[in-house]
Amino acid sequence: MLIPTLRQLQFLVALGDTGSFSRAAEACHVTQPTLSAGIKELEELLGVKLAEREARGARLTHAGELAVQRASALLNDAHALVQAVQSAGALLTGPFHLGAIPTIAPFVLPQAVQALKSAYPKLRLYLHEDKTGRLIDQLRSRTLDAALIALPWEAQGIETEILFDDEFVFAAPAGHPLAKKNGLAPEDLSGEDLLLLEDGHCLRDHALSICQMRTGEREGQVAATSLGTLVNMVAGGLGVSLLPKLAVDHGLSVGSEVAVRDFVRPVIGRQIGIAWRSGSPREADARKIGEVVKTALADH
Repeated sequence: MLIPTLRQLQFLVALGDTGSFSRAAEACHVTQPTLSAGIKELEELLGVKLAEREARGARLTHAGELAVQRASALLNDAHALVQAVQSAGALLTGPFHLGAIPTIAPFVLPQAVQALKSAYPKLRLYLHEDKTGRLIDQLRSRTLDAALIALPWEAQGIETEILFDDEFVFAAPAGHPLAKKNGLAPEDLSGEDLLLLEDGHCLRDHALSICQMRTGEREGQVAATSLGTLVNMVAGGLGVSLLPKLAVDHGLSVGSEVAVRDFVRPVIGRQIGIAWRSGSPREADARKIGEVVKTALADH
């Protein structure tokens, strides 16, 4: 009797988690045709329809929902077997896939990776940088073991732990009046052209909430794709912005014509945390990595 492959089951679980063939393919790091072919092969093997394509994604059939439940359990067992054999009970050994969002990765990973390599020489760390939503999809599809993200972020089947707070600081072109103001507060940004990251970056939403603004309200006409681009836009006189102190402390604005100021009362822009899939056999590893990250940043 032919039985499904773990890869086919992984495709199906990713489809069930994301509700989309394209997002499931991204989570599994394959092309959409490859994932679609894998699902079709699985359907032919089982002799039943598992998913229906719809205008806005995909919907599992009743048989598909049952298959996802069983497939998730099998994949959990398979991952647990691999980890148990590779590590033989030791913490942080063997391969570990760690994700991080772009507004965290460059400022956290260099110190954290160095500390992890020193403390856990048998760990083989694979790093992945992406936006939060896609990292969550990859956690669910088991292509990631853990991810460094900005909190709060609620996602079904995902657990998180807060590591530390990250403040916002004010950034403006050199010579801007607010760069010299005493007692700077978020309310002082009213009426300014506020430059933000493009849609999809959680840091954008955090900045908007601090300024008590809705998307599109009193924003400039341009948005940045990265923090580096955002700094260049500020330096070019296109507006003012809020930058995470974590990034500024690691040299984000060095060498640019940008004035950076703390607010008179610290403004917590976000919390940095680590996330993992509920029930993951690598939860202890994820928590330990979070601990190492927290210590590495505190010592910086």
